[in-house]
Amino acid sequence: MSDHTPMMQQYLGIKKDFPHTLLLYRMGDFYELFYEDAKEASRLLGITLTARGKSGGEAIPMAGVPVHALENYLAKLVKLGVSAVICEQIGDPAQSNGPVERAVTRIITPGTLTDEALLDDSRDNTLLAIVQEPKSGTYYYAAADITRGDFYLSDTLDEAALLSELERLRPAEILIEERSRLPQQAHLARLQRQPDWYFDADSALRLMLAHYQLQNLDGFGLQASDPALPAAGCLLQYLHDTHKQSLPPLNPPQKQQDRRHILIDATTRRNLEIEYTLSGDSKRSLIGVLNRCQSAAGIRTFKRWLNQPLTERAPLIARHDAVEALMQQSRENLRKQLKHSADIERITTRIAMGSARPRELAHLRDTFLQLPAIAEQIQPALSRSALLQAHHQQLLQHTDSAAKLQQALVETPPLTLKDGGIFAPGFSAELDELNHLTTHSESILADMEIAEREKSGINTLKLGFNRVHGFYIDIPRSQAALAPAHWIRRQTLKNSERYITDELKTLEDRVLNAREQALQLEKTLYAALLAELDRQREAHYRLAQALAEIDCLGGFAEIAAEQHYCRPEFVEEAALTIKAGRHPVVEILSDAPFIANDTALNTRRQLLMLTGPNMGGKSTYMRQTALITLLACAGAFVPAQSALIGRIERIFSRIGASDDLAGGRSTFMVEMSETANILNNADAHSLVIMDEIGRGTGTFDGLSLAWASALHLACHNHALCLFATHYFELTALAEEHRNIHNIHLSAIEEQDNIAFLHQVQNGAASKSYGIQVARLAGVPSSVLHQARSKLRQLEGERERAQRSLMQGQLFSSLETPEPAEIPEALQCVIDKLQAVNPDNLSPKAAHELLYTLRDYLAEIP
Repeated sequence: MSDHTPMMQQYLGIKKDFPHTLLLYRMGDFYELFYEDAKEASRLLGITLTARGKSGGEAIPMAGVPVHALENYLAKLVKLGVSAVICEQIGDPAQSNGPVERAVTRIITPGTLTDEALLDDSRDNTLLAIVQEPKSGTYYYAAADITRGDFYLSDTLDEAALLSELERLRPAEILIEERSRLPQQAHLARLQRQPDWYFDADSALRLMLAHYQLQNLDGFGLQASDPALPAAGCLLQYLHDTHKQSLPPLNPPQKQQDRRHILIDATTRRNLEIEYTLSGDSKRSLIGVLNRCQSAAGIRTFKRWLNQPLTERAPLIARHDAVEALMQQSRENLRKQLKHSADIERITTRIAMGSARPRELAHLRDTFLQLPAIAEQIQPALSRSALLQAHHQQLLQHTDSAAKLQQALVETPPLTLKDGGIFAPGFSAELDELNHLTTHSESILADMEIAEREKSGINTLKLGFNRVHGFYIDIPRSQAALAPAHWIRRQTLKNSERYITDELKTLEDRVLNAREQALQLEKTLYAALLAELDRQREAHYRLAQALAEIDCLGGFAEIAAEQHYCRPEFVEEAALTIKAGRHPVVEILSDAPFIANDTALNTRRQLLMLTGPNMGGKSTYMRQTALITLLACAGAFVPAQSALIGRIERIFSRIGASDDLAGGRSTFMVEMSETANILNNADAHSLVIMDEIGRGTGTFDGLSLAWASALHLACHNHALCLFATHYFELTALAEEHRNIHNIHLSAIEEQDNIAFLHQVQNGAASKSYGIQVARLAGVPSSVLHQARSKLRQLEGERERAQRSLMQGQLFSSLETPEPAEIPEALQCVIDKLQAVNPDNLSPKAAHELLYTLRDYLAEIP
């Protein structure tokens, strides 16, 4: 260190605490980066890399950004997932003998942002800390969105559940222990490895108790031994590290209640393209196409609701009541007012941290003033919606905050505090006086000049100013004898005498310091205003939620009215009955009219074996069934003529597959892993959509696996299932099992041409039309000709094999019969009984079980 200059010694002393993070070091009007940081910043930000001066005998690589443009460059780093440390000058340059004292004031990381300019206002900004239990390998997490104060702890998660949560939350940043390893197929955000002691259980408990100023966690419904607590401790410690003294507000931690929501695994989330398409496009996803929200907070609520559909009926019915009530009235003015409403949720957080800007408070004021008008817009819907009634009450409880901000702020405050001019006249008499001195000093001097002339009787008296003597009274030397005794002679010139008075000196001090004093007073008043607003923090958060939910419900109503959606109904049994259902995304994006189709799944039609041509619409039909269910359970109306939704607690899908090269898994291995997850976890309250099981291996292997999987779903899982296949052999299952039915997507073939009707009909398809689809794709005619010849050959061989098998069965019947096997339907009865614990059956469930067993027994010859 002794080889470096004092300034570089200071820099290196600070940098050693942040070896892997870009350090922006304040020097006058620039934030400078040095050495490797400068090279990295030059590459990432496109700023000029220079080498200026020497330290330690070598030139110093250097790059900088202007102070006024810092937020723009930080926004670029955040989008790249790069963290940065802000080092400010905190000392007074005029009083410093060596380098000005500096200190780290902010650490910018993707998961700890609160600045408006750095955040994506349309999505939550989640920070996640994950801890893994060494023995079992299970996971626990703590999640926080500091922009809204949310803080959640998870229950036990296996690998699949963790992947599902990562896909749902899409965290901006993940904190894990040094020794931990997350699943390879996890789509990770910015990953930060933290020291193991950050996850120490005892330290975590002490930190939680200190943060919330508690003796124990019983009031939060948490135990000191909660296995997710170490993750919560790490998250809190990380926030302390990054925000220093201004820790963002966090609500008391809550346990994530998974039973309230439909469980959707990571694969299903991607397959259903809820927030992003498989290619990563957000605009053509379910959320991107259906979003009609007007405010940023409304959009975030819309995303949360669609990503976490509910199983509880009461809140769902409340949402549907609100949507129906809003559909029956004009929404145009309401949508306009919501579009211009402030992001109260995030502004409230910045108020709590003392970082809210004056322009944000003005936006908050304008929104508060609009609340009565918004309340009036939803007034006609209140009699039909208890949820809107509750939100209406929130809109009418903020008149004090509105009045305070209206009294305090000018119409259009400046963007920042540094230039002053924030407060309206009349808010502070002291500030008004200082501002008057600053802006009207000349008129004040003119008035004083007139007053002194009258008091002294010297008509030629003048008031003047210079940098040496300040304000002074100037009179001709010939009239010096008339000068009052309290005047103090300051300067004698050839033709005049100059004097000062105590009053003039006091005025001089006030005028010359008025600007600085006014700025300092504005900072004090602004801090007091923020503190006063922060006392209403919880009320403001509730208001933000009310406005966001009104916007989301209004968006549901808008898309429902626009696309002629219906209100779904709910029943408790496992069933789905959809009349004239449509795919919500395909219908809107497609130029052609969408062909609506019915879906009926229940205990007597648990598995629908779906056949039909490629491009016939099988995948669209299956996805639309799942999406209609998801929309209904998010609180939205659905694209159908009518929809009856039973109790669905999980949604599974297996549609398509690709290699997982990083994980060392082939396409077929991925397919089988997804299939295994479904077969092991689906139950009678699950909706399953399966597409083309067994296509990634040999014909007989694939057919056997598909057959066994379908049978397991129907006889063991009893899930509501749409099972698409090109193995026509599977359609025979419908002849053997009453809860399996065949349906198909129809098509018409004329010579070599094919027309897809996209209509779901009962029964199995007659053929796959694969060669016709290949012709539409542009496969050369010579290849198509050879394919037809080979197809005729294979079909002929199959017919001969079937005749031979029938003859063999005829002659074998004349021989001594083998011992009879247990009929398959009877085996299903045995399996069902073995899987049941009679002690856990309710009377209703036992009654339903008897009917199910009776249906199986009816199939036994």
